[in-house]
Amino acid sequence: MKMKREDIRNIAIIAHVDHGKTTLVDELLKQSGVFRANQEVQERVMDSNDIERERGITILSKNTAVFYKDTKINIIDTPGHADFGGEVERVLKMVNGVVLVVDAFEGAMPQTKFVLMKALALDLPVIVCINKIDRPEARPDEVIDEVLELFMDLDASDEQLDCPFLYASAREGYAVKDLNDEKKDMTALFETILEYIPAPEGDPDANTQVLISTIDYNEYVGRIGVGKVDNGCLKVNQDAVVVNHHEPDKLQKVRISKLYEFDGLNKVDVTEAKIGSIVAISGIADIHIGDTICAPEHPEAIDFQKISEPTISMNFMVNDSPLAGQEGKYVTSRHIRDRLFRELNTDVSLRVEETDGPDCLKVSGRGELHLSVLIENMRREGYEFAVSKAEVLFHIDENGKKLEPMELAYVDVPDEFTGAVIEKLSQRKGELRNMGPISGGYTRLEFNIPSRGLIGYRSEFMTDTKGNGIINTIFNGYEPYKGDIAYRKQGSLIAFESGESVTYGLFNAQDRGALFIGAGAKVYSGMVIGQSAKPEDIEINVCKKKHLTNTRSSSADEALTLTPPKILSLEQALEFIDADELLEVTPESLRIRKRILDPTLRKRAGFKK
Repeated sequence: MKMKREDIRNIAIIAHVDHGKTTLVDELLKQSGVFRANQEVQERVMDSNDIERERGITILSKNTAVFYKDTKINIIDTPGHADFGGEVERVLKMVNGVVLVVDAFEGAMPQTKFVLMKALALDLPVIVCINKIDRPEARPDEVIDEVLELFMDLDASDEQLDCPFLYASAREGYAVKDLNDEKKDMTALFETILEYIPAPEGDPDANTQVLISTIDYNEYVGRIGVGKVDNGCLKVNQDAVVVNHHEPDKLQKVRISKLYEFDGLNKVDVTEAKIGSIVAISGIADIHIGDTICAPEHPEAIDFQKISEPTISMNFMVNDSPLAGQEGKYVTSRHIRDRLFRELNTDVSLRVEETDGPDCLKVSGRGELHLSVLIENMRREGYEFAVSKAEVLFHIDENGKKLEPMELAYVDVPDEFTGAVIEKLSQRKGELRNMGPISGGYTRLEFNIPSRGLIGYRSEFMTDTKGNGIINTIFNGYEPYKGDIAYRKQGSLIAFESGESVTYGLFNAQDRGALFIGAGAKVYSGMVIGQSAKPEDIEINVCKKKHLTNTRSSSADEALTLTPPKILSLEQALEFIDADELLEVTPESLRIRKRILDPTLRKRAGFKK
């Protein structure tokens, strides 16, 4: 018989990127007394890895729990970027309701629509929290209308439309039901969660069923499965079997060696977990997302949606440049292969495949950001390798037609730059769907554009809009191939010989285009040292010193002034490289190079094309 467990609530916090989810969780933790009064707490305490902290984004969903009036509230903080959408889809299976956070100025954005669509499809009740109402340009009333329109667009039921709205400032630490209420703390949000989010229900006397929705990984204990107890109860030392809805043949006997529940930011050892509890289970070596742990006498898998397929791929290969092996700690194909397959332990949206060459692996992910975060993590761990230009993954339909992944791009730009943006995106096969003014002298453009049309566009977009534009994209299915796109208009400046760059050589080179290196940099023949001002590649000798003669004129040795080089970030370098180039990644440097270093062989390959 099913019963409700009133002392627990399970919620996920969902939103578009940068609308304040993680900051909101910080406040809930603080105000529920998780931290001591005098404890030093970092901002965005849930963003635990370095890249998350530096970029201010959440990459992996995180579990935490707070207590409010004898009720345990399990909270899952989810990512907002479309590239990590796979994380959001899965964790919604663990919760009984969501808090949708919407920025009081930006309003409903593409990712807001994506996460809300997933929540409504699972029939989850929604609490809408209009955040950042302390912003001077906040427009909470208009944003509420936008959110209600979004609910209607997504065919929400009458009950879902009748959801509670709260106004909050996560940074200032308050939430209120009405803008005129006294703004002091988060009580209104806590109360609304208890009142509106249903308690988890299940049958405590039935056979055990736990669906694994996320995987954590720890060097000491290996893989840790995180999931919700749907039925029965789970005990330490209990015998169980692992089954999977998408793999009917899977039936693996296991023993539960350790169980944890979440309390604040910690995992606490427990001996048993009852229905509705979110638990972490260690000791099962190859547990996967979507597995169900059940009692041996009644193995029945819980239905679980398939993870979205990757849309973009890159080749990761051993670095074979003349400077190879000088800066990295792990450089062989075995190191790189082991590290990439280890990444599959925690990242379910990633695919790693062998290629024809022993030193090269094909890695596919959900987008450029997804793969660049992996590359950044690997270089910080001491790996050295090379990657190729990102390419999209095409599908072939039953009639043999080539299909390609499409994205919906929402672009907010100051009015004076709309012409430039529309022109550039149209050249990249983008189709303008919608255009309308939003407040503050901005226009919102909506494009349907092939994923490959956006590769390498962001840095150009920032230049075109003088850094004031915002572009957000979301996957929009597969459509017939839209035709060829011309990517880079300019060629590369290529080093002519190996050595060290000198001021004299660079001074002569800077008239030819924008340089990526300064004086004293190690270079080798075939390395890309800048962007040419012309469409073709130009070879330049930047190691050339000035010839000294006996006669010297008074003006001959005037100091040469160099324009500061344009130092590319990892994302910019990945966007810049062309199909015949590679990016050499080491813990200390990023170097762009031609795939074929020898100039004669390179020319021959060009003629063959």
